[in-house]
Amino acid sequence: MSINQNINHINLDFQMPTIFRFGVGAFATLVNEIEALGVKKVAIVSDKGLEQVGVVQKVKNLIKPISVPTVTYTDIEGEPTFQLLEEAVQTLDVEKCDLIIGIGGGSALDVAKATAALCGKGDLTAYLSSEKMIESRTVKCILLPTTSGTGSEVTMNAIFGDEEQQVKRGLVSPAFLPDVAIIDPELTISCPPRVTAASGVDAFTHAIESYIAIKATPLTKIYSEKAMKLFTLNITRAVHNGNDLNARIGMSWLSSLAGVALANAGVGAVHALAYPLGGKFHIEHGVSNALLMPFVFEAIGKTCTEEMIDVAAFLKLGDFKSHPHEALNAVVDYLYQLLSDLDLPTSLSELGVDEESLPLLAEQAAKIDRLLSNTPYKLNEQKILEIYQSAFKGRVGK
Repeated sequence: MSINQNINHINLDFQMPTIFRFGVGAFATLVNEIEALGVKKVAIVSDKGLEQVGVVQKVKNLIKPISVPTVTYTDIEGEPTFQLLEEAVQTLDVEKCDLIIGIGGGSALDVAKATAALCGKGDLTAYLSSEKMIESRTVKCILLPTTSGTGSEVTMNAIFGDEEQQVKRGLVSPAFLPDVAIIDPELTISCPPRVTAASGVDAFTHAIESYIAIKATPLTKIYSEKAMKLFTLNITRAVHNGNDLNARIGMSWLSSLAGVALANAGVGAVHALAYPLGGKFHIEHGVSNALLMPFVFEAIGKTCTEEMIDVAAFLKLGDFKSHPHEALNAVVDYLYQLLSDLDLPTSLSELGVDEESLPLLAEQAAKIDRLLSNTPYKLNEQKILEIYQSAFKGRVGK
């Protein structure tokens, strides 16, 4: 495992949820954690789809024997906006709940943990614009993922759409780390193939980007490495045979481990270019990441040759130590092939993106300095535009 930083210059903070519980059947322990927290009223935050298939009711049934009053907030459809977050905070502020349970994919978990952190804060304007850090929260929080992708249950990030500016922006706060994260792979069994593929590649993006990140440390690289190894072993089985519990277990580990790496080392250019696509064209975040990843790495990978040798080994693509500059080509070829193997789009044009919008997308992406500055390659607006143009056409002549 190569380390491209001078470790004498690293100030290492490493943050995780207070309790991290993983295991098949771990969902049933939710009631124990509610009792241990000694709360008086619970809000369940989820999405319409999970409410319709009975997952929200399943949570209610689990809580019922301990006689703790519950309310639900399930007005989440698709990827959430800042307006929806404000509505959730206003609704649950009135309810005076002292515990929020988030169950679902990344959207539901982001709304749940951000709402828990913002309840009781009054005017939210400065927090939502990131002018003011959310330093603490008074509402307890438990998160249970039903997909293997965002790793939201272990991160300090929450992503929302800004409808006015037609971009997606991230809020970052240590207050977003839950008191308890419960990861039960059985909850992911019903996740459909497209969502499994998109969310799985999203987790892989966290792993590979955090591995090459400027802020990566020896500790975060351990999590990134293990996540990448789990990805290549499990993603195809999970997508094409969703009932394979062992594959689902592997993907659940991947998601959480990559999430820990993301939370502590951050991600980079792939995410920076994906956010404008989500904001303007409402493309699922995982799909945007998957499609952009090979094009971005073709551009930036030349600055992290040692890491590309490592990544190629993690993905079982070969040993490139004696011919290091071929490692990047092997990794990029793998990323392109992944799109076909998982039945994901291979060009922006397939997703309804028009070529005339590419300069605007590049302008917006170039402003996301928090992510671009964590990438070991200086991407300016022109270079970003060239990446978008390549992704618009798809891979040509291969």
